[in-house]
Amino acid sequence: MIDKKTTACANDYVIRVLDSPAEVDAHAWNALLFSQPQATPFMRHEYLNALHASGCATSDTGWTPKFFLLERQGVLLAACVLYLKTHSHGEYVFDWAWAKAYAQHGLAYYPKALCAVPFTPVPGTRLLARSQDDREQLAAALLDFCQQQQLSGLHSLFASDDDLAAFEKSGLLLRHTVQFHWQNATPGYAGFDAFLAQLTAEKRKKIRQERRKVADAGVSFRVSKGSQISPADWEFFYQCYERTYLEHGNAPYLNRDFFARMASTMFEDWLLFVAERDGQAIAASLIAINTSCTGAQTGNAERVAYGRYWGALERVDCLHFEACYYQPLAWCIANGYQRFEGGAQGEHKLARALLPVTTTSAHWLEQPQFLAAVDRYLSAERAGIQSYVADLHQHSPLKSELRPAPCAASEHPAPERPG
Repeated sequence: MIDKKTTACANDYVIRVLDSPAEVDAHAWNALLFSQPQATPFMRHEYLNALHASGCATSDTGWTPKFFLLERQGVLLAACVLYLKTHSHGEYVFDWAWAKAYAQHGLAYYPKALCAVPFTPVPGTRLLARSQDDREQLAAALLDFCQQQQLSGLHSLFASDDDLAAFEKSGLLLRHTVQFHWQNATPGYAGFDAFLAQLTAEKRKKIRQERRKVADAGVSFRVSKGSQISPADWEFFYQCYERTYLEHGNAPYLNRDFFARMASTMFEDWLLFVAERDGQAIAASLIAINTSCTGAQTGNAERVAYGRYWGALERVDCLHFEACYYQPLAWCIANGYQRFEGGAQGEHKLARALLPVTTTSAHWLEQPQFLAAVDRYLSAERAGIQSYVADLHQHSPLKSELRPAPCAASEHPAPERPG
């Protein structure tokens, strides 16, 4: 395995491959990220470094990082992180069946190469680049690396449209999955009741009933943003987060040290909802917001919130829905956020007015026979996904006249607000 490598390629590019985010110029990386049309805070150098430095995503946990830097005359033109994986945990685009098929034929599926953000199924840019030509060169370099290292395959998850075009040009196959996102109206809703007015009577009633159950249980919420989140709040959140994972029989992917690093290096990109009853905190929901990726420095005006982590010390009926959906949606409406992404999976989100969107990944397998078989499988799967999304839209919580057509994740149509 090559740990550190510098090679020359076409058009006078030089490619450097580094083993740790600590070796990467954080300012240059972030400047490149912030210039991307689909930048998210999860590709910030601070986020990737926290995953590594905290021990959450390292060789010991099956995530060996390789940071690819595409340069010309010392200027960074494109960059990405590629993980060499020894398993398929923490990805949210499932390829266990592919790994099993390899094993049944006496072939090694692992290690494989993954261009993604560990444990973070948020769509966005994976190949940071100054131009599409640079992006295509970077995609080709990743494929060359995988072939030279005799890896089983190359996979990029929840990638941007520009990334997908570059990967597709290098021969990768596209695969679609479904997530559920909420979209603000244009112009924004005047308040939560104005948002509810766009829903069918049945869905309005259901949401109000669920919210009333939480309120009647004596639960209220305290919201903290950025530097307002105290060390005690971060500690309480982690207690809730860890306990909820352990109650489901799993250790959490992310540890206390990771969140401590978020609190110190990326606090502006976090929003915390703490549920309290009788003066005692009982649950918490941590939401990411793209503060660092918006504004004059980036040219991106769209403000987005991302549902991420939650946990509770006590059980209250419908508390999860209130903490993870209704409180964040009300906050987004009040603060002019255009979109709330609910994360991977979960048809129950549709009833809470998060609508289906397709997200896309790209895949290449080194074995030609398997690549051809996967190509046939993905063709059938894409048709199935299209039918599934169409069926979900038939059950949309929106009033019939406001229901959008099925769309790609990058399109995000918004219902118009009457009057």
